[in-house]
Amino acid sequence: MPQQEFAVLWVVLFVTSGITGTVAADPPRPDTEGNGLSENESATLWSRDADNYISQEAYRDRYGESRSALHQLANGTDITFKRPPDTAATWTRNDFEDLDAGSANTSVHPPNASLEDGRFIADAHATVFAVQPSTRAHLEPSETPLYVAPNGTVRGLVDYRVRVPNGSSEGNTTVDWSLADHGIEEIRIRTDNTTVATTNGSQTPSIDYRLAGDGEATLSIEAEIQVRLNKTVRIDRGNETEVNITYPTEELTVSDELAVEIYDLSAYPYYAEYPNGDTGVAVYQSRPWQGYTLTEAGTTSVRGVWRFYTARDTDWDTLVRTNRTASSTVESDALPVYVHAYPSRIGPRAEPVRGGPEIVETWGIERSSPTATIGENVHIEEVTDAYNTTYGVAVRAETVDRDALQVAGIVRGVNASIEEPQADSERQLRRSHLSIEVIEQNESHATLRLELRDRQTGEPITLNESPRGYPIIGDSRRGYITIADRRVETNRSGVAIVTIDQPGIYTARYQPGSWRDHDPAYVGETATVRWHPLRTIEGWFALLFEIGWQLLPFIVMFYAGTRLLRLLAPDDSFDNKL
Repeated sequence: MPQQEFAVLWVVLFVTSGITGTVAADPPRPDTEGNGLSENESATLWSRDADNYISQEAYRDRYGESRSALHQLANGTDITFKRPPDTAATWTRNDFEDLDAGSANTSVHPPNASLEDGRFIADAHATVFAVQPSTRAHLEPSETPLYVAPNGTVRGLVDYRVRVPNGSSEGNTTVDWSLADHGIEEIRIRTDNTTVATTNGSQTPSIDYRLAGDGEATLSIEAEIQVRLNKTVRIDRGNETEVNITYPTEELTVSDELAVEIYDLSAYPYYAEYPNGDTGVAVYQSRPWQGYTLTEAGTTSVRGVWRFYTARDTDWDTLVRTNRTASSTVESDALPVYVHAYPSRIGPRAEPVRGGPEIVETWGIERSSPTATIGENVHIEEVTDAYNTTYGVAVRAETVDRDALQVAGIVRGVNASIEEPQADSERQLRRSHLSIEVIEQNESHATLRLELRDRQTGEPITLNESPRGYPIIGDSRRGYITIADRRVETNRSGVAIVTIDQPGIYTARYQPGSWRDHDPAYVGETATVRWHPLRTIEGWFALLFEIGWQLLPFIVMFYAGTRLLRLLAPDDSFDNKL
């Protein structure tokens, strides 16, 4: 299955076959309505289904056939993707052909349609069925924009019914009504106040559009409905009948609006050359994007926090059929499916996993978890706490083909145009030199002197100034040195002083600020020093004094014991006298 990654939640595959369930407009079984997809592909579409797993044996008993392993897995959980799949658009395009509108006497509409009435036209509406390519992004609880490609297709349903007045007779006058003509004159696709596409009348229009600009917009479908009736008035004048025929007409404009964001990417690359020949690449985009490839073959790539699933639009689960006397609700024969983007707990990843690029930095905006917007029947590994949007991702790789650099968006088929690097976006990373020595010490403390310099020029590296260069986004992160569980910064001479009070081996590590923000930029460095009080004369004296102090009670006891033994021992001179 293309673009498929089986990173799913294995939470229900052990459920017994006795558990079953249905919801309104349950998706069709993948092997019964492919709509241009294989069984495996169509099995992954339904992230809003009930996920009530049944075993293979129960499935065969119920449907008289077996299912694929992926179909079985999708029956119990939801499948996610590393990049926006094309399965949603393929299904929607083909399933849309099954959408049937009503006749002159019957109007068909989804329950949420905005209906309008005129004198002769009733239950009229124009409703967007789907806009594709597009992706519904779950950014945070209050923000779920629908990103649409600049070039795509709007599909919709336009329907109405005609009110033909009843005939009447009064005195010698008889009035008869009949339907002469009716139809949809024109359908327009508009963004805000601009018409971007038109087509001849159709109750199930499929209209290609081309949008200009970028950012928030109102995309609408607008239809002109026209009805022409035949009104015949007969007046009986005895010897003759006077007949007057007129053709009352009515036109009604109906529309449906959809808030969208036109998704047109422009990516800004930044490059760096490491001393060992590796290449650093940082790419920034001010809205969610999927990732980028570093080589022409596309085998070396990196992606951000976003992953994808597909789910039906539940507004089309049922349709309402309305005629002159009643309304009835039926299951819809057509289900639009959309791609959804969400922040994943899997987080940013580089491929290949072993031997591939190294992600050295990500940055963006901290947002709240969008779990509440995803829905109770969607089982995916979304973040549950605050997360970083990874608007920028920087990597270090052995091989980078700048001409093949391709940035992919979260909307299928939308790739970013690569902007020319700015003059200050190229960095040559230099080696640094970090030294550390003990400059003062006694039996309880030692003072360490750390010095950080440019290995090439010998110039001091200052860490307590605001970084130079052009930051891509947000506040720049200054470099620092870590030692003894603390961070220190060098002064204008490239020197930092640290006092320690515990003996041991101390390793200082220079953590340089991001090469995106600094010019010149450096790679990290380490230095080690050992300190113990016994390395000083004062330390030895202190040790001997401490040992003597600790042994003093034993010396006193020994001396006292010796004196006591002498006092209690027999007198040798008395024995000699005997």
